[in-house]
Amino acid sequence: MAIDQTKLKNILEAVLLVSGKPQSVTQLLAIFDGDADAPDRKAVQAALQQLSADFEGRGIELQEVASGFRIQARQELEPWVSRLFQEKAPRYSRALLETLALIAYRQPVTRSEIEEVRGVSVSSYIMKTLQEREWVKVVGHKEVPGRPAMFATTKEFLDYFNLKGLEQLPTLQELKDLDKLGSSLNLPSMEGEAGQAGADQTDKAEGGEDAPAEGEDAPAAPDSVTEDAPQTAADGPPAETAQEPAAGGDDEEESPLHGDAPYQPPGLLH
Repeated sequence: MAIDQTKLKNILEAVLLVSGKPQSVTQLLAIFDGDADAPDRKAVQAALQQLSADFEGRGIELQEVASGFRIQARQELEPWVSRLFQEKAPRYSRALLETLALIAYRQPVTRSEIEEVRGVSVSSYIMKTLQEREWVKVVGHKEVPGRPAMFATTKEFLDYFNLKGLEQLPTLQELKDLDKLGSSLNLPSMEGEAGQAGADQTDKAEGGEDAPAEGEDAPAAPDSVTEDAPQTAADGPPAETAQEPAAGGDDEEESPLHGDAPYQPPGLLH
């Protein structure tokens, strides 16, 4: 006998609340391994859809991201929820945001290709910061002299910005400037933006590296580069190195939620 649908929905709600990270349908199914009344994939998807409907009009929502499903606070409640936390949200310099945007839209891309577009050297601390926050990773090496590392975004990048896939990024036609990208991804506003923009212009004129912005990590020595499987990028240029296809498997599952729902920025409680 199959498990009662109401009980199944309650179990999934409890699991998602305490898991601390997104859970795929396959991971949720594994919870019922060995149970005589274990649900099938279709039942779990139906329960998730019911759970999402139950949260309508409440302070929390069921959000699907690249790694699976999670329960989070609604973004419009951020002014009150944020008062629970002592730490201020990190603020990102224009240089870091430009670098992240170039990787997201042109991946896989090398550091020298980023520098060619920006017209200024990319400082090591920016690349180190992006990798430490697991927003970008090395996915291979370009088959040119020196074999430079090629960078692409990660599932953690998609999860952080409440995206299920790269296709949900704003199109380049929709972006009039970099600030609109930061707003679309719900990035914290940049401190000292005018001063940072002036510093960027000075760097471009002198051909130097970007200087650290207030609130960002100090420069650190880069780690040794290792090869990982690349993430497939939307509209990215063809890679010039042998790469394995991005891992699909359990995370590339048919969503039980409506795929055409408008993008919503991330909540504070995951």
